[in-house]
Amino acid sequence: MCHEDQSGTGCRCQAGRMRGFVQPRLLLQLAQKSAHGYELMAAMDEGDDGQAPDPGTLYRTLRLLEEDGLVRSTWDTEGGGPARRVYALTDQGVEYLHAWATSIRGTRTRLDRFLAHYESRFPNHKGG
Repeated sequence: MCHEDQSGTGCRCQAGRMRGFVQPRLLLQLAQKSAHGYELMAAMDEGDDGQAPDPGTLYRTLRLLEEDGLVRSTWDTEGGGPARRVYALTDQGVEYLHAWATSIRGTRTRLDRFLAHYESRFPNHKGG
């Protein structure tokens, strides 16, 4: 059972959270098609886990990915409304996405081993 921290604001162990997963999700989304921030947010919200990052995290991550040469952006001034940045994956970003996939596969293998060991130790536990 998780325990609340001293402030009573919630679980301090953060079990079930997958930190740092915004980058590969953004890169994979951009591998499908170029998009502006709002489109990326909506697509990630509808994605597999249904959890888009908050806008600050999304745009900060996009800016860092662009600084690293993994994505590029251009201004879309077509149509009505204000200009919007449209983000696209670069060749270097594709390579980085491949590296993420390799890392995730390794993590999945380690997680599978952990769960097998855990389930052998606690065979009757049906945690949610």
